[in-house]
Parts: sequence; C-alpha cells; structure tokens
Amino acid sequence: MMYDLIILGNGMAAHRLVQELVAQPQRPQRILMLGEEPCLPYNRVLLSSMLANEVEDAAAELASAQWYQEQGIELLTAVKVSQLQPQQKCVSAEDGRQWFYRRLVLATGSSPVLPGCVGENLKGVLCFRTQADLHSLRQAAQEGQAAVVIGGGFLGLEAAEGLRHLGMEVTLLQRGDRLLNRQLDKSAAQLLQSNLSARGLNILTHSSVAEICADAQGQVRGVQLKSGDFLPAQTVVCALGIQPRIDLAKAAGLQVARGIQVNTRMQSSDTDIFALGECCQLGEQTYGLVAPIWEQAKVLAAILAGQAVHYQEPLQATQLKISGIALFSCGEISAEPSPEDVVLLDAQAGVYARLLRQEGRLQGAILYGDTQSSPDLVRLIRAQEVIKDPLALLSGQTEISELRPEEAAA
Repeated sequence: MMYDLIILGNGMAAHRLVQELVAQPQRPQRILMLGEEPCLPYNRVLLSSMLANEVEDAAAELASAQWYQEQGIELLTAVKVSQLQPQQKCVSAEDGRQWFYRRLVLATGSSPVLPGCVGENLKGVLCFRTQADLHSLRQAAQEGQAAVVIGGGFLGLEAAEGLRHLGMEVTLLQRGDRLLNRQLDKSAAQLLQSNLSARGLNILTHSSVAEICADAQGQVRGVQLKSGDFLPAQTVVCALGIQPRIDLAKAAGLQVARGIQVNTRMQSSDTDIFALGECCQLGEQTYGLVAPIWEQAKVLAAILAGQAVHYQEPLQATQLKISGIALFSCGEISAEPSPEDVVLLDAQAGVYARLLRQEGRLQGAILYGDTQSSPDLVRLIRAQEVIKDPLALLSGQTEISELRPEEAAA
C-alpha cells in the first residue's frame, strides 16, 4: 500500500511531528506511523517521576488510539523494521510486511551507551530509556537491596534518586570531578552533591568501572572499580548517554556520521527521506533535549506541508527533574569564572546563581535553589542586550521589563 508519508518511530519526536502536521491545512493525507515499542507514544521525560512514584503511569500517555484514528493517521506498534529501500521507496519489517511511501521520516531515536567493560550484558545490568526499562527497575527495587548507577548526568541522577526513593541503597559513579559537569560549575555541583548525599545517596566522583562482576548464576553481584574498590550490588544502571540509531539509514546508503546527516530542512542525503530527533545530526550537532526536537518537528511539519522554512537552533535550557531540587542551566557554561561574571551564593540556604557575561551581554546562567528568574534569563540570553545591573536582576530589585537597550546604553 502506498502512503503519502511514513513516519518510522513512535516516540516523543514522532508524536510531536504528528501533532504539528494535523494543524497544517496542506498536510500529507495518508500517513502511517510505525513504532517498535508495543505501546502508544508516551512522555519519556516523566519516566524518572514515574520511577519515584511521583506521578501515575497514565500521565505519560501522549495521545489515545482514538485520537490517532480521529486524525486519520494509521498507527502500528510492535513493528520491527528490518530494511529501507530508498530506490523502491519501501519499508520492510522482520515479519515480511512491506509499506511504500512518497516521503519518509526517520524518528528512530537513540540507544543507551554501555560502559564497554566485562559484564555489561549480565542479568541485572539495566538502562533507563523506555517503559520496559521502568518496569525492570521497579522489579529490581523489589528484589534487590543495592544498586550502582554509572553516570552523573541528568538521567543518572534521576534514576539513582528514583531507586533510592524505592528503598534501595544506591551508589552513583561519576567519572569526572563533579556532577552534571556539562551544565554546572563547581560551586553549583557541590551544592547539588551535598543535597543528594544528605538524602542518603552515595556519590563517588573520579570513579570508573573496571568490571561488572557476576555470581555463579550469571547475576550481577557487584562492580569492580579501576581504583581497586568493590561495590556490592544486585542491580547496575547504565546512564552514560545516548547514541543515535543509524543502522537502518546506514544500510540504506544514507549519509551518516554520529547521526543521520540532515540539512536545515531536516532532509537526508535522499531528498524524499527526512530525519528528526535523537537520530539526526545537523553539522556537528546531535540532539537529546526536548526544545530543539520540538522546533525540528514544527519546521519539518511545515516543510512536509509545502512551506519553504528552515530549522534554526533554539537556545537550550535544562532543569533537573528531582523532587525538592530546583536547578536551571542555560547557554554557554564554563567551569572557570570570568571577571564579568556575577555570582550570588548563600550556602546556608542552598542558593546559588551565576550569570556569565561577555561585554555586558548575558551568555549563560546557572541557578540552584531558586530558579524563579529562569524564564527572564532565557529571554535576555536570546535578546543579547547589555544588562546594566545584573546583580539587581538576580536579587529581584529590578524587573526584566525595565531593562531596555536605551537604558543599558545610557
């Protein structure tokens, strides 16, 4: 059967694209969405909150099957696509089914990075990317007493805190000198680590895994560190980042590097095949945050509806999804301070703020403990206006609306 558009993937990027498409008056009419997971599209961002039992599982559902039917979109789940044939414009599944397209969108997402050590495939070694992973982690929390989480990024912190919340004794390993080393400087990272440690999370920085060790039944029994220390554990969670899923595209002859290479129209090396989300690469940039992927979906929907638009990188901001911790990071973050930086620190209250400036213009910001000004700081970074009194801005003495270019130049 021929479709005007086939979307390969049923994750957040694919669903957002569909949402944008149904708002387009000139959208493709016959649309097929093929998902590898057996469930309807869901919000992965909520997985950590679901693990900590802070939200119900139903809250993650992005749309019902009825919604897709009402929009005239055919959605097939639990489909394992095995081959793309661009010359025939054909998508083939492992079970022999085939579908033909006029245009194709690859939204195949990413795979978790494993530590690359002995024992990474043992029973009890888990990741945290899917609903199936969520169910496995919940089961592990019921059966085991101790867990080791490898990786001190956002996902690792959220997984570790979720498992601790479920009653496990959790050790988190970070290879570098601080948590969230791409988003935070040393001061903010120290505040974060102190907070998490006070909750009962064991955090080891400068720590790398030499081997994941097994018992006689092939089950994880612990982690051997390169330092020589041994950490007993029944569960090991790998949260070392993601790698774009490019196998299908590469086998089909599309240009790939770390991801599926696209231009600013989200178009691959085949003009009728597009890619977006965690599987794609534009220039040297790959993606994992929601904001740029949402923008890609908006632009691609317009392109598929016949509009001449191009994708531009949005400003990326990040926030930690752990209950009771307010943390915000945006723009260009450097570990070392600059003479133009503005810093406020109240260690006793657990509040820290740093504004990174260049020639009076805001380039980046870190907020810990109080993130109320984050939307205003995002707007200032985008506007690139000179800030006359940044200290007053942070302390709440000046409204953003009062900061005008003419005032800054006065």
